[in-house]
Order: sequence, then C-alpha cells, then structure tokens
Amino acid sequence: MDDYLSAAIRIVMAQAKVRVMSEDEMASMVKKLAASIRCLGESSDAAEESQIDASTVKNSIREKSVTCLVCGSVFKILSARHLASHGLTPEEYKEKFGMKPKTPLVAKSLQRMRKKKMQDMRLWEKRTQAKTAAKTKKVKEA
Repeated sequence: MDDYLSAAIRIVMAQAKVRVMSEDEMASMVKKLAASIRCLGESSDAAEESQIDASTVKNSIREKSVTCLVCGSVFKILSARHLASHGLTPEEYKEKFGMKPKTPLVAKSLQRMRKKKMQDMRLWEKRTQAKTAAKTKKVKEA
C-alpha cells in the first residue's frame, strides 16, 4: 500500500475515534489527506535537492575540512569507504553534485602538505637516476 495512503488512513482512523464520521466523510478525508501528504513529501524532496546548490558544493571543500554533501559529516578526507556507506563511488559523488572529475575530496591544507612532501621527496629524480644507473651497469657488463 502507498505510504501516503496508509498515513492518511491512520490519521482518519484516529479522527474517527474522537468524533462520529460517515463513510463518505472518511473516504473524502482519506483522499484529501493522501494527496496533501504526497504533495508535502514531493516538495520536501525538491527542497532538499535545491538546498544543495553550486555555492554549497563549492564550500564543501574547505581549508581544514571536507563536508559530505549527503549526510553532512565533516572529514579531512572524504574517503571511498565513507561514500560507499551512501552507496556511491567517488566518481558518482562528484557527478551527482556537479564537481569536476579531477576534484580531490581532501581538505586544502592536507592537499598542500601532501604536495610539498612529494616535491621534497623528488621521486622523479630518483627514478631517472636508478634507470641511468641500471643502463650504465648493463653497458659495463657487456
């Protein structure tokens, strides 16, 4: 049975216990209540979706935190594990809220710290040095 209809029936049953009602009056009251409850439910769903606009999405990634736009929880990293609890992948989450595909779901300060750490490590230089060392070793052996 429709949720709206069952809710309307429960309300009318409670009303019928308090006062005397005819069958026609109960039927019309159920019909009106079900329609009203349905309209309220649909407008609240639309209101929830409209609350998440572009500025909310843009402000969800802040300097020291990232806010999940589904549940409102605050994190430093919006992990795939958390998004899975909402039945979403990071790609689906970004698409759902209109984010660019390469947008990191990480607090800005943490993102900068990771970038600086990687630059300090200079892994690209170590890899090229290892490759040239391996090449010279092969040349010496031959």
